[in-house]
Amino acid sequence: MSITSEKKTEIINEFATKKGDTGSPEVQVAILTERISNLTEHFKEHKKDVHSRRGLLMLVNKRRRMLNYLRKNDFERYENVIKRLGIRK
Repeated sequence: MSITSEKKTEIINEFATKKGDTGSPEVQVAILTERISNLTEHFKEHKKDVHSRRGLLMLVNKRRRMLNYLRKNDFERYENVIKRLGIRK
């Protein structure tokens, strides 16, 4: 359900705005998106896993808040992240 350190490093390298960047909203949203997609695949097999479903909802809400922050402060970066991750419209 969680992501491997290699996959996380790959995501960080792809979405980082500068060298050593792990805390920018783009990186955090990309990592959350990967975790959400892994949990979504998990639920296709384990339909009655209610406790993990709560965790999924919390991740989705955290990503939503980060995207709202990014949209409010820098709309171009927001659009870029949405397009690169393929989420939303």
